[in-house]
Amino acid sequence: MIEPISKNTDWRFCVAPMMDGTDRHCRYFHRLLTARARLFTEMITAAAVIHGDRERLLGFDAREHAVALQLGGGDPVKLAQAAKVGAAFGYDEINLNVGCPSGRVQSGAFGACLMKQPALVARCVAAMRDAVEIPVTVKCRIGVDDQDPEEALFAFIDTVAQSGCEIFIVHARKAWLDGLSPKENRTIPPLDYGLVRRLKRERSALTVVLNGGLETLAQASAGLNGVDGVMLGRAAYGTPYILSDVDREFFGETVPAPLREDIVRAMSEYLKAQFMLGVRPHSITRHMLGLFHGVPGARVWRRFLSKNAPASRDDILDRAADAMRNKYAAA
Repeated sequence: MIEPISKNTDWRFCVAPMMDGTDRHCRYFHRLLTARARLFTEMITAAAVIHGDRERLLGFDAREHAVALQLGGGDPVKLAQAAKVGAAFGYDEINLNVGCPSGRVQSGAFGACLMKQPALVARCVAAMRDAVEIPVTVKCRIGVDDQDPEEALFAFIDTVAQSGCEIFIVHARKAWLDGLSPKENRTIPPLDYGLVRRLKRERSALTVVLNGGLETLAQASAGLNGVDGVMLGRAAYGTPYILSDVDREFFGETVPAPLREDIVRAMSEYLKAQFMLGVRPHSITRHMLGLFHGVPGARVWRRFLSKNAPASRDDILDRAADAMRNKYAAA
């Protein structure tokens, strides 16, 4: 395992937790593209961890490290119990979601709703820190609804930091809990990178990671100015091959970027092994639709996987690669 240069480089480049996105198969795929980026699970509620099928929800491949478990919830006791379970599974970090604005999250009074209750978040973090030895971190917004981010963000961070939390991933937009959908909350509220940078400047002892609106590695690199790290979400998921340059661009590695063809071969081996365990090929291939984005054959690749994944054959990636080769051999 590559050792970080310093503590802050652990979070220099992160792939955001995404519901229905960053499951164990997606993370395995992303890890083939980058050895250094920090990966995150989908948000999993504390109640699900406590009462659900833990192996299905929390199981992961050891090659995914460093990987963080993101929890959702607002009950310190339940979060502490769930964090302890996560640590026992081998996760490198427990992250508390204080940014998701979905209706389901609001009905459970957690996620972005917790921006209005910094004292409760501090109690939750303190309880989790008492339960585990790995880092407990918070992913938040700069405010919600009618809050003034200039005041709300600093008040929130200062209160939660008193619980011992040192690492904050900040989505540089407000969340509107009433009137905007989760998708709209990712695009409509204006970005305020300057506020997040000021947070780092005025709270220099904290590790501050910038999230929101970053769509390319060039933007992410520029976003590093004045903060400790950056987090990409939809861009990393929709055009995953951009992750192949992360280790060189953000961590100074000299190993060449992996070739797409090598990634396909490795994922084909992985899919075949998972197929033997009863995993449907679509559960894996759906994360790979964008692998060839922007290069000849991308449409053939996407169409083949979309059309043939339900057939449940374990050689689908091999056949998709053949379809691409045959298309251009005949051209």
